[in-house]
Amino acid sequence: MGIFHRDLEAQREKLIYRMSEYIKGKGHEVTIVFDGWKSGGKIENQSLIKGVNVIYSRLGEKADAVIKRIVSSEKKHWIVVSSDREISDHAWTKGSVALTADEFINVLEKSEKFLNRDYVLLEDEEYSQKKKGSPNKLSKRNKIKKRTLNKL
Repeated sequence: MGIFHRDLEAQREKLIYRMSEYIKGKGHEVTIVFDGWKSGGKIENQSLIKGVNVIYSRLGEKADAVIKRIVSSEKKHWIVVSSDREISDHAWTKGSVALTADEFINVLEKSEKFLNRDYVLLEDEEYSQKKKGSPNKLSKRNKIKKRTLNKL
């Protein structure tokens, strides 16, 4: 989320609500990790809010460290949404897929338009499946990203 929001707590609640709506429509498991390194508790705080697993890192620990630990220790493949290059690279090295926040926001907006039955927008060029060029020119990472985005 960065530091660009005046009311960080309100933005966090908005994100949790949006992800809970996404879960209702898609059924995916979602975990959100927030920084607690400046104002967190002595221990990591984990709770389930509206179906979303929410983790606050402990005092002195950044959310990045928690994300890396989760991706490294769990035996499942994660889709990690972060625009942080270091987190993205770590996810890829651990066999998970990394998406930027912008890529995921685009997925959310498309799914919300579909769920709201705004079919006219689906006919727009933005949503067309026109293929340009040879699909063999995509890098391995981009092919994986494309498959992942289609699943979301």
